[in-house]
Amino acid sequence: MSYAPKINLLGLTRSEMEVYFADLGAKAFHGRNVLKWIHKHGVLDFDAMTDVPQKLRALLAEKAEIRLPRIALAQPADDGTIKWVLELADGQHIETVSIPEEKRSTICVSSQVGCALDCSFCSTAQQGFNRNLTSAEIIGQVWLATRELGRPPTNVVLMGMGEPLANFDNVVRAMELMQEDLAYMISKVRVTISTSGIVPALERLGEVSDVSLAVSLHAPDNVLRDQLVPINRKYPLEQLIPACKAYVSKDKRRKITWEYVMLDGVNDSIAHAKALIRLLEGVPSKVNLIPFNPFPGTAYRTSPADRVEAFRQRLKRAGIMAMTRKTRGDDIDAACGQLVGKVNDRSRRQLKRIPVVQECRQ
Repeated sequence: MSYAPKINLLGLTRSEMEVYFADLGAKAFHGRNVLKWIHKHGVLDFDAMTDVPQKLRALLAEKAEIRLPRIALAQPADDGTIKWVLELADGQHIETVSIPEEKRSTICVSSQVGCALDCSFCSTAQQGFNRNLTSAEIIGQVWLATRELGRPPTNVVLMGMGEPLANFDNVVRAMELMQEDLAYMISKVRVTISTSGIVPALERLGEVSDVSLAVSLHAPDNVLRDQLVPINRKYPLEQLIPACKAYVSKDKRRKITWEYVMLDGVNDSIAHAKALIRLLEGVPSKVNLIPFNPFPGTAYRTSPADRVEAFRQRLKRAGIMAMTRKTRGDDIDAACGQLVGKVNDRSRRQLKRIPVVQECRQ
């Protein structure tokens, strides 16, 4: 005898929940109530959802589930950053990072197990690609962070493992839940999707969403970017820059955040800065200069701090908003480009479990 697998309600949007409950013969508002229980109140037990009829709760227990990734390891850094290694149902591992600041808390979320884009300076890329995450596995990272921290994050950045636009549908559904009034209520400007430049998917994103956009640029010309970010060979700067400009064209207040990792002797000269100024002429921009975060086996080195500052000042004199990103969590390999999702015996001994809060506090 075969049994139909239970549907995981964790990754369903409001409209999908309404349709699912209608198919069960229930009212649409019951779907909304369950969504609120899951994401707003952090409740996973159908029997605890007191405004859902008892018969419907029994039916849900039979046909549905609320399945989360499991926190396998939690590692705090000296600066307050926390990295969670999450185990998925199939035994794969991903990593999620919490970055606390004075007035906000940011969660860096993964969208894939590994990454297929093979950027040469990124540790995740050296791991290779396994699969896309489901919408439940993506939003589950936000759910778990909310539980562990005792409050929802103020900001979510899809800058963890993977290329979000290569997992388009699941990422868009998860971002909808992040912004959902019955869930996390995170403003669209506080949800940021980071891409290396899959132009057709970026154009499609502009049709269905207007979250903030960050682009992994890392070079001011095609020759160098082809080496650092191989997807550039398929979608060169002549395609990427206009697509990015079109994405923010609907709102004159919006800017594109360009991520630019500073590699010693590779892309960090004043000549590179001048080329970047020419490239971004007429494009509403903010440039994040990211000190390179080393990982085992890499030949790259971090640019000296004075060279990074000279680069920043040159952009600033040209009227481009530029800042040097403060490295967070590098002592636990949680900084930009260091996420790998692998667990070995050495790291297992070093990691420290953080007590679990049983229910979200709103």
